[in-house]
Amino acid sequence: MKSLTVWLAAGLAALLLNFLCAEPSRAALPGAAALFAGSAPANLGVEQGRLAPCPETPNCVSSQAPDAVHKIESLSYSGDQAAARQTLIQVLGAVPRTQIVAQEENYIRAESQSRLLGFIDDLEFYFPPDAAGIEVRSSSRLGESDLGVNRRRLEQIRLALLDLGA
Repeated sequence: MKSLTVWLAAGLAALLLNFLCAEPSRAALPGAAALFAGSAPANLGVEQGRLAPCPETPNCVSSQAPDAVHKIESLSYSGDQAAARQTLIQVLGAVPRTQIVAQEENYIRAESQSRLLGFIDDLEFYFPPDAAGIEVRSSSRLGESDLGVNRRRLEQIRLALLDLGA
């Protein structure tokens, strides 16, 4: 009986250690990442100076949204656009479970994965020419509600940019 208890304790310790030290790019629950990742929408990117509109669901925010549910302020910066872009890339590199998947001179797209189930959110940043602001959009691929995660993430990015003097 004692060996069974030791075996169970060792197994539980290994599971806990695996959970706490899980690779940041994977969901903590095995198999969840493949189930809840979803596919990137086909309409991402900049079209005629605009990011894609948010769906009707409340799990999206955009600085170009016309309604209060989806509206978030664009990110402002001082200095030149190239420096702000580099600072944003630096900030995105520090956001947990987030990776940049596309970069152009005036556009950055990143994907951010939730820790527990591996849900993917698409983040977009557009640097309009001759503007000292970054248009933003963050949207969940799946589900109805994001419990405010997309808005909070963009606000944290805003604070990080301010802290770094962008």
